[in-house]
Amino acid sequence: MSRILFYAKPGCIGNRRQRRELERAGHQVDEIDLLAYPWSRDRLTPFLRDLTVADWFNRSAPAIKNGVLNPDQLDAEVALGLLLQEPLLIRRPLMQIGEHYLAGFDPQLLQALLGTPLAGQEACPRPVVEDERGDCAK
Repeated sequence: MSRILFYAKPGCIGNRRQRRELERAGHQVDEIDLLAYPWSRDRLTPFLRDLTVADWFNRSAPAIKNGVLNPDQLDAEVALGLLLQEPLLIRRPLMQIGEHYLAGFDPQLLQALLGTPLAGQEACPRPVVEDERGDCAK
């Protein structure tokens, strides 16, 4: 069993499903509010270091869905500043498992890291976009 710090957006159906899947696999999951957490460059960077800048972003965030922001056109410094200013833009969940830092829910990577099978998905389970607050629309 592993202890997982699981940074999620409250009310996100996908994050709830992912957390439950980890718990069903026997892991201790400590959920932390991604939007309320006091992020700093030093704290956020380890979660992002293995990803391209564009993959740092939650593609379902309203600013991205509405075309206000294009993560594919940002450099690392600007992108990190935007994520710190607006945590709703951060790809989620963020997970810390021991010394491992992950952004997004990759079942194959988690399975290899944790040694337990997972069948989860990263994308929001609803086919609708999030509303202006970033909540899954009903």
